[in-house]
Amino acid sequence: MGATVTDPLVGRLVDGRYEVVSRIARGGMATVYLAVDRRLDRDVALKVMHPHLAEGASGTDFVARFRREARAAARLTHPGLVGVYDQGVDGETSYLTMEYVDGSNLRRRLGERGALTVEEALRIGESVLDALAAAHRAGLVHRDIKPENVLLATDGRVKLADFGLARAVTEVTSTTTGTVLGTVAYLAPELVVRGASDARTDVYACGILLFEMLTGRQPFTGETPIQVAFQHVNSDVPAPGDELTWLPSEVDELVQALAARSPEDRPVDAAAALGLLRRTRAALDPETLARRADVTPSIVLPLATDPDETELDELDDDATGSPDGEDGQETTRLDASSGHGATVALPIGLGVPPSEQPTETSAPTRRARRTRWWVVLAVLAVLVGAGAWWYVQAGPGAYTTVPQVLGSDEATVTAALEHAGLRPHATRDFDDTAAVDTVFASDPEVGSRIRKGTVVVFTVSKGPDYVQVPDGVVGVLQKDAANALTTVGLVPRYDEPKYDDAAPNGQVLSATLPDGTPAAPNTQSTRGTEVTLVVSKGPAPAAITSVVGDTVEQATASLATDNMKLVATEAFHDTVAAGRIISQDPPSGTPGHRGDTVNVVVSKGPEPIPLPNTYGQNVKTAQKALEDAGFVVKVQHPQGISPLNLVYSQNPAGGEGKTAPRGSTITLNVF
Repeated sequence: MGATVTDPLVGRLVDGRYEVVSRIARGGMATVYLAVDRRLDRDVALKVMHPHLAEGASGTDFVARFRREARAAARLTHPGLVGVYDQGVDGETSYLTMEYVDGSNLRRRLGERGALTVEEALRIGESVLDALAAAHRAGLVHRDIKPENVLLATDGRVKLADFGLARAVTEVTSTTTGTVLGTVAYLAPELVVRGASDARTDVYACGILLFEMLTGRQPFTGETPIQVAFQHVNSDVPAPGDELTWLPSEVDELVQALAARSPEDRPVDAAAALGLLRRTRAALDPETLARRADVTPSIVLPLATDPDETELDELDDDATGSPDGEDGQETTRLDASSGHGATVALPIGLGVPPSEQPTETSAPTRRARRTRWWVVLAVLAVLVGAGAWWYVQAGPGAYTTVPQVLGSDEATVTAALEHAGLRPHATRDFDDTAAVDTVFASDPEVGSRIRKGTVVVFTVSKGPDYVQVPDGVVGVLQKDAANALTTVGLVPRYDEPKYDDAAPNGQVLSATLPDGTPAAPNTQSTRGTEVTLVVSKGPAPAAITSVVGDTVEQATASLATDNMKLVATEAFHDTVAAGRIISQDPPSGTPGHRGDTVNVVVSKGPEPIPLPNTYGQNVKTAQKALEDAGFVVKVQHPQGISPLNLVYSQNPAGGEGKTAPRGSTITLNVF
């Protein structure tokens, strides 16, 4: 039984915010975890770069480039692209947080089914190209299209992941070691030969992806990665119809157009490829769309297309590579200058075969000597030609340096790149600091050593990308305010929450820009600006004080210190004086909050009851009747004691409609 390996990052809080729950997958460049964003209480995918990528001088360069690429990828908004939320460094951990997609990926789907129906393959291909088209319009190239990066959500959505990482690693490795990085099964020929890539490089990988979905296998396989790379450079991708005889020629033409060996023969970008795919699908009948190749499902991958990170220029006969972790399809570094699998090896020397050389005892004739000199001259010519060819095709003459282009206008930069033997391609983007119509970035960067003829993409500034603060930020719940800000391209951040008597828990109290000014509706700011939100914690805690025995005015003043409200009702009470509080709810000492309501009962004094008329009654009878009714009786004999003992008057007088407070004293005059 194998030993269980515990990932030290599981359970850890990264950057004080992201709680790592479990590991999802591990690849050649990064490990992906499921994490919880404790600040926003949502699941995220946390991609942690392998530490070796950030080591040494090239590691510092990688981190800087990776941050730039993460920012560029975060600007992309498309339902088919995995959203990039955040990136940062926590100690030695460089990380990226992205949208968490609940589901599987295309590699797993292919492993389970072997091949997909024509309908499903075209649908997934359409979704990938649609997402790529948005990136290509923004001047971004993915460079690592493969089944692992095509995510299949449980609700049927198709998401493309991992913009920026392969690009950042490739830039660093190509600059420092002359190598490029990519997954060998999907690498375009120009990326293998020259290390150059543009939108058509992604289109090529999509063609390979479509071939694999239709047939259940990759078009080029081999025992070593270099064998696979060699086939990409020197062989055309076969038509899937060679294996699936029932497949219409339109599908063959689509796959071979996307995966054409020469970039000039492919659609110019993903948008053009998407149009071609949609026209192809429209030409297919439902029966064909529902068919699928009869392939045995298997999650085992060819050795050469599933290697660890391996130097292909080390042509070791034993090098086969092995799967790494759970990704199933890793990336491989290809030597862009060695020529292995990309160009034919040049001869290093030519000479006359020994059988044609004269012996010491022979006497060569004049013709033989002339022939020998012609051979020598031919050999020299071949060597000179081969040397010149090597110099301009593979040696120092094949390379140039990206000139200084930053700060110049488009026309000046175009001329400078063409003079250096490079192919300029202009894109436009917003920038907060660069003047409008000046170049502020290039890919590859200024000073990079690259092959002549390589496309250099430079970015011309459109000035700051201004957006307006939307309505509905202050006075709404935190979630709604954050959605309103992110929709227009602003970034919500949070200050310490505060108690507030009027605002309920979770409602936004204020929004401010980085300079401290209020983020009022229609205020102009640049895209990506952080807006600081202060959220209410609701009213502050406050204990309920006693107001029993107080007047309403006294109780109101007492509760006002904690902004509490008093609601009074009245009731008769035999002992509590009218106008005084008999009871309260909640009772004294109950925990509460500022602004709570306290209900009180105010006394109206004793309850009035009917007062009987006792005139002419015997004093004892009258006294009993009054006491039974709830009164106190006082007997007087103003005229002295008489044997009659009859009541001749009472105070207050009683009778029909007469009342008096319960417990009051009734005086009887008797004679």
